[in-house]
Amino acid sequence: MAEVVFLTGVDDKLAFACRLLRKKFREGSRVAVYGPAPLLTRLDQALWAEPQLDFVPHQRLRQAEAVPADAALTPIWLLEAAAPALQCDSAVNLGSDDVAALGSHGRVAEIVSLDEADRAEGQLRWKQYKAQGHVLLHRPQGAGAT
Repeated sequence: MAEVVFLTGVDDKLAFACRLLRKKFREGSRVAVYGPAPLLTRLDQALWAEPQLDFVPHQRLRQAEAVPADAALTPIWLLEAAAPALQCDSAVNLGSDDVAALGSHGRVAEIVSLDEADRAEGQLRWKQYKAQGHVLLHRPQGAGAT
């Protein structure tokens, strides 16, 4: 079973994801990032630009694309759909509802913003993970976190 950490109350999912991925890269992790295509496009651009002298190696894999032969060389993957062949040890979720694919990783970070719709979707995923028997943790973020 996966350990799923819900990081809630995030005011800027994109900036938070960039910081988290930079940290995971420095730790030597292989990370699959799941989310909707428009948000992954923005994340891809942000990882190239912020900060300018601290590049995070990553690659985007669109829904119908095959996993490249040199996939093991890339530590961070931006995914529109599950790609088990990448063998990433952890995952970051920016809004995918594919709990089965996410739960196949050893550790999952669920980033949930302050937006009501995003919160409701996060609560639904919490229930799905719980029903599947995953270990759930809650880490509130932001000014109201204790």
